Amino acid sequence: MKTTSKIAVFDTTLRDGEQAAGTRLGSRDKITLARQLARLRVDIIEAGFPASSPEDFDAVRKIALEIEGPTICALSRAVASDIEACGRALENAKRPRIHTGIGVSDIHIMGKFKDDKYGKTLAEKKVKMIDQAVEAVKLARSYVDDVQFYAEDAGRSEPLYLYEMLKAVIDAGATVVNIPDTTGYAVPEQYGALIRGICENVPNIARATISVHCHNDLGLAVANSLAGILNGARQVEGTINGIGERAGNAALEEVVMGIRTRADYYTVDTDIEPREFYRTSRMVADMLGMPVPANKAIIGTSAFAHSSGIHVDGFLKDRQTYEIMLPQDVGMLESKVVLTARTGRAGLRSRLEKLGYEISKQELDSVYQRFLAVADKKQEVLDEDLVAIVHDELPPVQQSYKLEYLHSYSGTSAIPTATVRVLVKGKSIEGASTGDGQVDAVYKAIEKVTGASAKLLRYEIRGVTGGAEAQGEVTVHLEAGNLRVMGRGVSTDIIEASAKAYVDGLNRLG
Repeated sequence: MKTTSKIAVFDTTLRDGEQAAGTRLGSRDKITLARQLARLRVDIIEAGFPASSPEDFDAVRKIALEIEGPTICALSRAVASDIEACGRALENAKRPRIHTGIGVSDIHIMGKFKDDKYGKTLAEKKVKMIDQAVEAVKLARSYVDDVQFYAEDAGRSEPLYLYEMLKAVIDAGATVVNIPDTTGYAVPEQYGALIRGICENVPNIARATISVHCHNDLGLAVANSLAGILNGARQVEGTINGIGERAGNAALEEVVMGIRTRADYYTVDTDIEPREFYRTSRMVADMLGMPVPANKAIIGTSAFAHSSGIHVDGFLKDRQTYEIMLPQDVGMLESKVVLTARTGRAGLRSRLEKLGYEISKQELDSVYQRFLAVADKKQEVLDEDLVAIVHDELPPVQQSYKLEYLHSYSGTSAIPTATVRVLVKGKSIEGASTGDGQVDAVYKAIEKVTGASAKLLRYEIRGVTGGAEAQGEVTVHLEAGNLRVMGRGVSTDIIEASAKAYVDGLNRLG
């Protein structure tokens, strides 16, 4: 196995993280996040799954073209067309990697490859899986020199078969072998033993890096990842804030700070710049509409808060009594600059860049006008307000619909009524409707003028900042056919924010 003390950090926020239910990142958001991940100094960015959609292909292509520093990785199944899509999307990357793989557990093999063309018995199917894996790696190597192979559901696989599969793909040219606990079934002792067994029983393992990719279904993703590192893994995979399918992935900020804080125990390190964690975390939470819980380890707002009398007394005497890290270590105590209506474009641009947003002059003009409107109402505009304004004014998807006008009326003895004017593919259309409440009336009016409809699965409101004039953010989860999306809108008027969120969701549904 590789004996280096350096742990490579593989970020899959843009791919596995985006698979969290009800989330979707547009190409603009993906590029913005990729820039921030580069500032965080992750080693590998898994930019997406190019074969899954034209939009994902385009996002991977743009990230490969623009982002320097990290290796840019694209995911595929062990299918020729998938791998070819990865090769095309990565052709401009300075450091490209294709990540391909196949299921290795009996459950996955029998469940996903039932057709007799893969073999009639489990034993025959296992032979076919190895053949497909080898061909996939060889094809990927024809496009790039760096190929990562994932042995899906390795956490529930039969070890001897896993060893055989890994030996074959390394001989075929795999440079990294990923050992996913796909369903979050493993426990640390078992998963650590699996990694140790690979080190001891795969004869050519010294030619590849072992990577750990753990899911959090039992709340053990970080613990399992660290157990894998202790037993020989030299690449760790995860997402910012631990987002992902079902209960999510290993939270990279927790893994990295665990390694760093307990360097005496793990005796390894990463090249991560941890002071970028807080900014990255907030950016991910905002773009995906998944707020960070206050008690979230490392980057939650209460992670460095003390309230108990005994704790406060001890902390004031010596912070080490109740803190094992400094909040500054993860970028939490950066002073906030308060912007007002007197702030010019240069000051606004500077602050946006500090927050991680690079925008054009035309986009700055749009954001600045909205900024002035908010500043007039609020007097002070905080960082959270700016982030909300950027995402409201610069939507990540093409705008088929745009809200131009809204008027709603309701009262204890009045029927809720709403009138809207929406720009529908360049044409202004106005209409009105009634409903069970103001928001319902607004949504029915929007449906009437756009001709689009969707099932409202969830409606949420949160305050972007505090105070009587705070901006409110509304997020809605919509469903049309097999597609689910999240829409968002921000305003100091919650009904307007609700309308913007619904229109944003319709745009995302396409």
